[in-house]
Amino acid sequence: MELFEFTKALVDIESVTGHEGACGEFLRDHLAPRGFQVELQEVTSGRVNVLAFRGTPHVVLSTHMDTVPPFFPACEDAEFIYGRGSCDAKGIIACQVAAAERLISEGMTDFGLLFLAGEEVLSDGAQVANGSPRGARYIVNGEPTENKLALGTKGILRVDVRAKGRMAHSAYPRLGENAIEKLLDILADVRKLRLPVDPVLGDSTMNLGVISGGRAANVVPDEAEAQILFRTVRPDEGLRRKLASLLDGRCEYDFVRSTPALKMEELEGYESDVVAFTTDLPSLTGWGRPFLLGPGSISVAHTDHECVRKADLVKAVELYCRLVRELKTRCV
Repeated sequence: MELFEFTKALVDIESVTGHEGACGEFLRDHLAPRGFQVELQEVTSGRVNVLAFRGTPHVVLSTHMDTVPPFFPACEDAEFIYGRGSCDAKGIIACQVAAAERLISEGMTDFGLLFLAGEEVLSDGAQVANGSPRGARYIVNGEPTENKLALGTKGILRVDVRAKGRMAHSAYPRLGENAIEKLLDILADVRKLRLPVDPVLGDSTMNLGVISGGRAANVVPDEAEAQILFRTVRPDEGLRRKLASLLDGRCEYDFVRSTPALKMEELEGYESDVVAFTTDLPSLTGWGRPFLLGPGSISVAHTDHECVRKADLVKAVELYCRLVRELKTRCV
């Protein structure tokens, strides 16, 4: 299937996180007749990773099948393909498959493809795949880096905070205990924290992503909660200690996700950059030395106008072929 048509076909398969099964089956049915040994690896019920190999996969091209919600189908104009996942990361899947088919036509063996479930939430597909690395020495992960080789990615630390109060009639607030006011005081203190800086990865950042609580405008709220996400640039133990010191005794809290920042190798002849997002790579430590490159811009990922430039897809196929060839020479 032609590159752009294959991209649109993948976009048109709804695969919001938790619903990756149909996309995995589509890829299995496409790859098996093309000389790949294909395995669907169960992540959870109805959810799979796709492992496709030719020989021992010393070099692996990888990305994720899941998307953020909401789903919307593909369309195109002369320059772009639009739709959920067009750049994050269905277009990347199409480029990696096209690169693999070209490498097969050149007679190459001992490489593979790895398409994963769950990257957008907890990287649970990558964690399952990491239990069976199959001899890989290098993994080239695909995310929208504008076809630049990423030299580093930031990590993630997510903390969920829950404040408890006591309900009362809002006309008599002294009879209650306002959980929302407690939470606001806590969040004000969290926002004052000094966050680490790294000379390569830059500043750590904080996003107060979700706040919820209360029952009605005329009821003193007995509960409130918030989800806070830090983009980290160094190991997060120190930040955890700061947060624990600030939160202990004031609320309930859980560290929901911790994914480390990552620094990667520079290769001569490739444009390079540092990206602020996090990928599956920290959960794929068994799959060899990591590299990160892909078409598309993160600025349109997760938006209602997600798109990828067709010329960037074509360029990515060339770059993936080049990377596999170069990394294969190290495996001799």
